Amino acid sequence: MRTETFAVPGATLYVEIRGTGPVLLLLPGSGGDAGVFDPIADALAEHFTVVAADPRGSSRSVLDNPEPVDARVEEFSDDAHRLLEYLTPAGEDAYVVGLSGGAVIALDLLARHRERLRLVLAHEPPCFAVLPDAATHLAMVEEVVELLHTEGPAAAGARFTRGVGVTMKRLPDPAEVPARTAEMVGRLMANSVRMFAHELRPITSYRPDTAALAAVADRLAVAAGRESRGQLPYRAAETLATELHRPLLEFPGGHGGLRDAPADFARTLLETLTAAGAAQH
Repeated sequence: MRTETFAVPGATLYVEIRGTGPVLLLLPGSGGDAGVFDPIADALAEHFTVVAADPRGSSRSVLDNPEPVDARVEEFSDDAHRLLEYLTPAGEDAYVVGLSGGAVIALDLLARHRERLRLVLAHEPPCFAVLPDAATHLAMVEEVVELLHTEGPAAAGARFTRGVGVTMKRLPDPAEVPARTAEMVGRLMANSVRMFAHELRPITSYRPDTAALAAVADRLAVAAGRESRGQLPYRAAETLATELHRPLLEFPGGHGGLRDAPADFARTLLETLTAAGAAQH
């Protein structure tokens, strides 16, 4: 693995790159960073040039102006687009995989920067605005943000987990894991306040441009964890797939399938990416 920094308007991104082959950009969920992909990155790097970056303002990606402001989905996707333009060789296309909040960014990336994208896979994008009962869930998000300010990130996180219905493995105890993993856990915990305060609203209220996505639906895969059935992110993915007349792909595990079952998740992801590449040759 090698690391780079990459300047974008208003920030400097920290980037990790592994392997060789077609470029595969991995977008972590809100509050996450490049390190969350460690369980699957080496397996993917046997087939792809795997690129993972800390989102602007999180972990090791530093904002030029540290004054906290609400994030914008379009800004995140513009960052991804610039990174792909920089790293993808001329004449080649890239693959993008987004998880949770990263899946929302991946959808915006495909809608606004479709050129040179071979496949975009969005795994459980929590864009609650697409749901018929969106108002209820967006009101829950407001409760979460209020709890952050009145009772702190632990209370906010508990309310969000309860409201979304997601069951995920707890982050490991830093004392019981290798140093690299322990450092990542520390970063993710530090990211949580910014995520709840400034990213949760724009991510969950984002409504994908289905007209733009329909025009490139053959380059989009919408996925959800089979253990997530009935949970809000699964419902959002299912609703979006239906609107776009796309099949909903089921992956191993739940919302955090990458950590639930990393080997099976990586294998299913590779099968999906390989099939997309074969279909376009």
